[in-house]
Amino acid sequence: MRTLDDKDHQILDLLRADARLPLKTLAARVGLARSTLRDRLSRLEAEGVIRGYRADIVDGEANVAAYLFIRLKATPAPGLIAFLKRMPEVRSCTSLTGDIDLLVELASASTERVNGLRDRISSHESVADLTTSIVLNRNI
Repeated sequence: MRTLDDKDHQILDLLRADARLPLKTLAARVGLARSTLRDRLSRLEAEGVIRGYRADIVDGEANVAAYLFIRLKATPAPGLIAFLKRMPEVRSCTSLTGDIDLLVELASASTERVNGLRDRISSHESVADLTTSIVLNRNI
């Protein structure tokens, strides 16, 4: 992924605040022509920074990573998977064999945000137990 420039960050900030802004309004606020804005949005989508038309934005400034180890009350848990898919901070969700049913990777701007997400996920009706590990360092 390329490095985001100031215009990209302005676009993402505006979409975070209101993902339903019309293209004309968004273009005017960042000082771009509508066609240029459309090209930038297409590129951000193609690069996976924006993962959907509801402005599901990957936070390029995320500096806290965490893993959630989830034991489920019963499997499968499609409701929980759908719930996790709606969270832009969820980078991956993997089903496992053994004591742990799901391994969820989060990336967020702060430990407070990770804690809030953890609380929301652990209160889901499908979750029996959840353990969190904050990533200290990526060695490889």
